[in-house]
Amino acid sequence: MMKALIIEDETAAARNLAAILRQTAPDVEIVATLESVEESVEWLRSNPHPDLLFMDIHLADGDSFRIFDAVEVTAPVVFTTAYAQYAVDGFDLDAVDFLHKPFSYPRFCRAVEKAQQLRTLRELTRQPVSEEEAITVKVEYKNVKIPLREIVYIEAMDNYVRIHLCGARPALSQMSLKSLAELLPATFVRIHKSFIVPLHRIAAYTRTSLTLCGSDTTLPIGRAFYPDFIEKMNRKND
Repeated sequence: MMKALIIEDETAAARNLAAILRQTAPDVEIVATLESVEESVEWLRSNPHPDLLFMDIHLADGDSFRIFDAVEVTAPVVFTTAYAQYAVDGFDLDAVDFLHKPFSYPRFCRAVEKAQQLRTLRELTRQPVSEEEAITVKVEYKNVKIPLREIVYIEAMDNYVRIHLCGARPALSQMSLKSLAELLPATFVRIHKSFIVPLHRIAAYTRTSLTLCGSDTTLPIGRAFYPDFIEKMNRKND
């Protein structure tokens, strides 16, 4: 279950936020509701950090940005405030989203979805392929063992597949993408008729494309492959 922390000094706003969150994501548990910078710093120092943090910027004892100066915040943050001028400072802290009060229900849902996606990606990054796992493919008439951890992504090219590797030249093998997919574990996902990627290499994604960790490589997500892709992403987060 996903755990959320609310930092909001207006009681009515905090209650409304909690109610909308329960309606939007009933599987999210609100672990605490805090009202000040001082209280928030003490709580974050004394408790396991939540999976998601909703934070008003203007609190009774100062701006909530001071929390980040006092303690390392590891949870994705969604800022909420009536003061739009704070948005730039919020995004400088790698905020997941910024909600300008009063925000709409659909806008809130998008912020929660972005936070859930980020949590999923972080979980996948913490679960890389083991060093022992490998596949064996034919490359230039030789059987070559390729460690799964070295695969960045796999690309179909006519009657070949190009296996893009970390820190090495791509390997070309005369086989179909479908045949290669059958050799791969569930930690890989086909996102397009021409591409397969390892889940732990995904840095960010939308409905139509994804970006790989540590590079500017962006790959398309085919419409027909998106349902299976998002199901696998969600399953890894369960």
